[in-house]
Amino acid sequence: MRLGQNSHISMNTKSFLICALFSSVTLSSFAEERPPNILFIVADDLGWADTNPYGSTFHETPNISRLAKDGMMLKNFHSTSPVCSPARASLMTGLYAERLGMIQPACHIPTISLEATLPERGWPHKKVIAPRGTTRLDTVFPTYAKVLRDHGYLTAHYGKWHLGDEPYSPLEHGFDVDVPHTKSHGPKGTYFGPKKYSDTFTLKAGEHLEDRMADEAVKFIHANKDRPFLLNYWAFSVHSPYFAKEELLEKYRAKAKGFPADAAQRNPIYAGMVETFDSNVGRLLDALEEAGIADNTIVVLTSDNGGTVRSGYKEDAYWGNGTKEEILDTPITSNAPLKGSKGTIYDGGTACPFFVVWPGTVEPGSRSTGYFSGADIFPTFVEMAGIEMPDTIELDGVSQVDLLKGGESARDTLYGYWPNYIEKNGSIPAAWIRRGDYKLTRFFCDGPNGEHRYTLHNLANDIGEANDLAARYPEKVQAMAQLMEQHFDSVGAVTPVINPSYDPVAVAPVK
Repeated sequence: MRLGQNSHISMNTKSFLICALFSSVTLSSFAEERPPNILFIVADDLGWADTNPYGSTFHETPNISRLAKDGMMLKNFHSTSPVCSPARASLMTGLYAERLGMIQPACHIPTISLEATLPERGWPHKKVIAPRGTTRLDTVFPTYAKVLRDHGYLTAHYGKWHLGDEPYSPLEHGFDVDVPHTKSHGPKGTYFGPKKYSDTFTLKAGEHLEDRMADEAVKFIHANKDRPFLLNYWAFSVHSPYFAKEELLEKYRAKAKGFPADAAQRNPIYAGMVETFDSNVGRLLDALEEAGIADNTIVVLTSDNGGTVRSGYKEDAYWGNGTKEEILDTPITSNAPLKGSKGTIYDGGTACPFFVVWPGTVEPGSRSTGYFSGADIFPTFVEMAGIEMPDTIELDGVSQVDLLKGGESARDTLYGYWPNYIEKNGSIPAAWIRRGDYKLTRFFCDGPNGEHRYTLHNLANDIGEANDLAARYPEKVQAMAQLMEQHFDSVGAVTPVINPSYDPVAVAPVK
């Protein structure tokens, strides 16, 4: 375990942001009523359709179903990016990934970059020059952990971070405790020990990483039941490597025999991983009950991005503990009826499961179709805690407390940004905007003469983004494209540009 220092946030010249010296903020009057604890559970790559409340019949998630029964479930929660680091940075800061300049999952690479840049030249086989993003979450940005900590909360981060190691670790972003405080962004090779993650965190032989993380988080809950706390439980599951516990692997192999060979979800390795994640969610919920603080604890569960349909890597055959068919030929999961997956601009890449239990405030068993962005987490948590947002902090996100109380969403527009190529799944630089039932997607410089190409879908009757209406409604395309451009201007986004070196017959270099 690592304990952080209550250090101030350094000032920065960035025009958008003036960081507060939070120690000078007047504390809320906690003497009148103890504020609620907040348990924020974020899965890694858990898809929109991966849990029983969202329709999965192959996976088994009874503990996540407890959240759906006891609280609210959202249909339209979207991360700001279809990949890890940018989405997590938005959760923490309340800012769009494009404002942060964090547009790739690159916070584990050695190179440190705190500004997004546009390369001078591009690869000949690519139509556009894509920007390079930041590789660390700069500590000048406010986070909900900083605000809550400086208003009396004990703050702890357990699990995956992937926003940079020291001096960009959770300890520098407002958390008093960081476990396992590792430079690793995931369990390389296997989820099982023996393995050393940091000087203070080692798995014993046969010990499962997610089980151990829950062990530590449960200890934290019991040790701090008498004071308000924020607990980030950011699971390593259900990201690759694809390793299930042997007893669960056999369980789901038997279950898969009762499903058609072309069933959208029937991968026994992944199903076992989902069950292990769900079981540990249950352990956290049980710990709150055992500590006598469940009635004063807000629980939020979501994912950082959409589910991975196929791994795309033949090397996964050496990572997983299943058969070749289970690893390479059976889809990992399916986000159907949504189109796409992690790393794509479609809703399957950014739509995530979302549950919130807030005893006495959120109606049990309630459902909402209101829009909720990952950037809204920060201001929502602050209002939930009864804290007035410091007037020195400006955010892209908006508080969604009214929505959670059964009212309307505080936003009418959602944005997503993915300005990157992923050759293994065909992703090209793109962005989207949703207003009302309509979603407009821009594929940068992918049309005739290097113009942007657009698709338009009415998600009210085309949730799978199959029927392109752009040619039928050119005025709507133009109006929504203008809103997108205004958004890019307002956040200072570095966007792709046409590649003057593009050669349509060029091929990607062999790696």
